[in-house]
Amino acid sequence: MKKNGVRGNGGQTPVRYWDYLDDYRRNRGEILALVDEVFASGRLILGSRVAAFEEHFAAFCGCRFGVGVNSGTDALFLALKALDIGPGDEVITVANTAVPTVAAIRASGATPVFVDVEEDTFLMDVARVEEAVTPRTRCILPVHLYGQAVDMGPLLEVARSRKIEVVEDCAQAAGAVYRGERVGSFGAVGAFSFYPTKVLGGFGDGGMAVTGREDLYQRLRRLRFYGMEGGYYSEEEGYNSRLDEIQAALLDFRLPSLDGEIDRREKIAAIYGTGLAGVGDIALPTVGSDRNHQYYLYTIRTGRRDELKAYLEGCGIESRINYPAPIHLMRGYSFLGYREGSLPVTERLAGEILSLPMYPDLSTEEAERVVDTVRSFDGWRMGKG
Repeated sequence: MKKNGVRGNGGQTPVRYWDYLDDYRRNRGEILALVDEVFASGRLILGSRVAAFEEHFAAFCGCRFGVGVNSGTDALFLALKALDIGPGDEVITVANTAVPTVAAIRASGATPVFVDVEEDTFLMDVARVEEAVTPRTRCILPVHLYGQAVDMGPLLEVARSRKIEVVEDCAQAAGAVYRGERVGSFGAVGAFSFYPTKVLGGFGDGGMAVTGREDLYQRLRRLRFYGMEGGYYSEEEGYNSRLDEIQAALLDFRLPSLDGEIDRREKIAAIYGTGLAGVGDIALPTVGSDRNHQYYLYTIRTGRRDELKAYLEGCGIESRINYPAPIHLMRGYSFLGYREGSLPVTERLAGEILSLPMYPDLSTEEAERVVDTVRSFDGWRMGKG
């Protein structure tokens, strides 16, 4: 199917890395009707639509409570604030993540402490967590990267034994399952992003913090709205971080389709996995035996990453590097004192990872074209892979 009326290399339609337009065209009537209903309701902020989506999404995650906020970053930040984590405290996390993970920790006033990751899953190496704990450690913040859960069982054992809180970064993993339970339900708080590209994405920014603890729920509600409860009176210092009614309505509309969209992502991943097995030096995503992978991203590894990326681009196929520089080596975080070689696995992966097109409306034909194009890359035949 020709998408967006644009033709790529050799007259072929480009294969987009991500695209929402087919989904919008298919659901345009319902989407516009929802927008009109919200506009006509007379309530645009923190109304019934937000309350309904909070209830439904929390239940989807297996949690009692949800608090809608304006971004995944704020969901993390407010979770840390609700736990009274701030200056002088340390939060253990990883450096192969989106900057917002670390930005939220720094916004709270706490200091991020990085541990390395597993080479096969790209996820926090839980075996390294306990050695990173100090008397200042207040929280462990695992990142469920690319759509797969961190090994939460042993991580929770460390946290409980050391009386350390756990806040889950679920921005890339809505719907991911570990040992039969959804991510977001394991720690004190699970933080989600509804940025448009996410597995459950809106038509703008949005986020949610989910929790099973009523004390944290009440505090999160205050913190997102200037520390207020009902009237115009701050019970504590708070912030402005509210999910608006339009985004809540649209996300609530999309939520019932989420499991089906995850199934479609898994089918696309199966096409990639079958077609790319044994090709060159490509390492395919590894899925833990006690969890699923909902493939927010389909990320491969290859020593010919940059050449392959350029080749795909020349063939009209978009790909991306998530993430090309680990946070501990970025100038903006040089004050943390990390140096090259501090996290060897993280640093090696940053030079090898490449994310292929992945979204539910990617057709089977497009996925097969990606496979055929990757297989045709000259670098494999030249013995460079």
